[in-house]
Amino acid sequence: MTHVLDPADPVEKTALLTAALRAAESLREDRLYTDPYAATLVGDAGPRLLAEIRAATFPPDRPRSIPSTPDYNAIRTRFFDDFLQRAVGETGTAQLVMAPAGMDSRAYRLDWPAHLRYFEVDRPAVLAFKEERLRGATPRVDHVTVAVDLTADDWEDRLRAAGYDPDAPSVWMLEGLLYYIPEHDARRMLERVAAFCAPGSLVAADLVNAAALTLPHMRPLLDVFAGWGCPWLFGSDEPEALFGQYGFDVTAVQPGEPGADFGRWPDPVPDRSVKDVRRVFFVHGRRR
Repeated sequence: MTHVLDPADPVEKTALLTAALRAAESLREDRLYTDPYAATLVGDAGPRLLAEIRAATFPPDRPRSIPSTPDYNAIRTRFFDDFLQRAVGETGTAQLVMAPAGMDSRAYRLDWPAHLRYFEVDRPAVLAFKEERLRGATPRVDHVTVAVDLTADDWEDRLRAAGYDPDAPSVWMLEGLLYYIPEHDARRMLERVAAFCAPGSLVAADLVNAAALTLPHMRPLLDVFAGWGCPWLFGSDEPEALFGQYGFDVTAVQPGEPGADFGRWPDPVPDRSVKDVRRVFFVHGRRR
């Protein structure tokens, strides 16, 4: 659903960046997880992508004023790793949908129960690129890829044809998606997911607030993503209300708050009542 900088590029640079960050995290002694597939997925593009992000995040001539992308990505990955495994393990849910799949390798690097079917939904070019990079690797789960763009009118039909049952409980992971698409499309996505999952299904997503799109000190980071053809387009200051409109009862946690820190978030976390500060939310909850 994001734009590709070069039509010849099969994969969004933000997806490759996530893999690059996960590869770098896996080399740290204080790593929050290990992703043995990330370096293969990102390939030779990793150092250049990390260098661009580091230049924007840690300018040599002034203090850092934007979020620490490596720490954020590490916390986000670990938070959703834990959420997804807990969601499947504690509820007995038999189907998990990763939409979009991007360069995610959770199907390969995490342990999953035998009853689970794990769906990865993304554009055909992305899934083909990923399959080629992971050739020879074996998923640890009943793994189904659904090659369809999430902007397509028929992705629900394609997912159902692949074996997804909309009448049975499911777990949905919308990671690295909502802030890259216009508000109308983000709302439409939530509406479609809600209509395609049974009551009691679980959902998780990450989301920025509106100020994160406009604050002057965010400009260096925003310019990098815009230059890659993947600008941030949507943010919400009330993620609970946003998801609630579409039938989800959710909790929104910010990096650095209890349960979303892991000893790695370097910045203060202003109270939700404070205006004009950038925020990121990890949203998770249940379909009514």
